[in-house]
Amino acid sequence: MSSFAKYWKANQVRLAPWVFLTPGIFMFLMYVIFPIFQSASLSLYEWDGLGEKEYVGLRNYVELMDDEAFYTSLKNNVIWLVLYMLAIPGGLFVALFLNQTVRGIRIYKSLFFFPFVISQVVVGLVFTWFYDPSFGLLNVVIQSFGFDPIAVLADERFVTYGIIAAGLWPQTAYCMILYLTGLNAVDPEQIEAARLDNAKGWKMLWYVILPQLKPATFISIVVTVIGALRSFDLVSIMTDGGPWGSSRVLAFYMYEKAFSEYGFRMGYGAAIAVVLLGIMLVYISGVLYKMYRDEKGL
Repeated sequence: MSSFAKYWKANQVRLAPWVFLTPGIFMFLMYVIFPIFQSASLSLYEWDGLGEKEYVGLRNYVELMDDEAFYTSLKNNVIWLVLYMLAIPGGLFVALFLNQTVRGIRIYKSLFFFPFVISQVVVGLVFTWFYDPSFGLLNVVIQSFGFDPIAVLADERFVTYGIIAAGLWPQTAYCMILYLTGLNAVDPEQIEAARLDNAKGWKMLWYVILPQLKPATFISIVVTVIGALRSFDLVSIMTDGGPWGSSRVLAFYMYEKAFSEYGFRMGYGAAIAVVLLGIMLVYISGVLYKMYRDEKGL
């Protein structure tokens, strides 16, 4: 028996997990971590994707500071980030409703689960028709009350909120799934003990159920933040950044600068991507720190 075989036999339990993890770790490093550093490096260059790279240092970041379209995109991302958080309590309350034992609950679960399994492109098209000022359901309802129709996706005041509403539909379904999974792990003995202490309603939810749903809440916050900050497909499908660039977000503006008729500025697009990553890291780090302090009781 070779020395490797002897070592493997003696340490099989300790080494076996790494054998299975190694391919995943390699793929993660190759397709996630390495591109992050590559993008950060590219942001220091001016490059059209084909010719020679020209090192410009921090010039792309300096230019961002005077870019009005960048600030519009940043403002819209902040609005996305704030309003997208509504998916978390929305998903929680839908999950609490679907966790009941009532007749036909499987049908209700299927209906609420449906938005999560359909493509974001389909969601965008459905809401584009929903908002249509000529025949959309929204304006049919508005006109039935005697009001004039509203062209939501053509109005700078409403367009971002209209797209966020479309995004909240599947995101709420995703949070619902996470909370449904968490509710299955809630300790029934704690529920019974709380009932004996006359706890019910909001008190039961706040003091007994929610503390046991912290893992589901953490995952919901992380995926919702990431979803809000990388929002691209709905903006592209529903408005293509319009009207007049008022619905742009950072991910879409990065695409415009790097790959569209704006000049194939790969370095400038990479700088936008680095700023977006920085915002995401700061936000998620804050959430992680708060949860760590809560766990430690600080």
